[in-house]
Formats: sequence, C-alpha cells, structure tokens
Amino acid sequence: MTSIFSGTQRFMQDEQGVTAIEYGLIAALIAVALVGTIKTVTTALDGTFTSIKNALTS
Repeated sequence: MTSIFSGTQRFMQDEQGVTAIEYGLIAALIAVALVGTIKTVTTALDGTFTSIKNALTS
C-alpha cells in the first residue's frame, strides 16, 4: 500500500512529462502558424502569377 502512495507521489513531483507536453503544444502552435502562413503566401503568389500570365498573353 505504501508503494502505491510513494509511486503516486513520485509521479506528481516528476516534471519531465509536463515539459514534453509543453514542447508538443509549442510544436502544434508552430505547425498551425506555418499552415496559415503558407496558405496566405500561396494565395498571394497565385494572384501575382495570374497577373504576369495575363500581361504576357495580352
């Protein structure tokens, strides 16, 4: 019975899992930011290349 309590106490004091979760959340936030940025840049480039194509075909 005391081993369960000591194991639980050790688990509650261990901060390595918390750090891993924080790194995971940071990585997810960076991924979301990259997807949003890439989508915006892609839309802007598409408009630019369409304008160039129209200017060259005229």
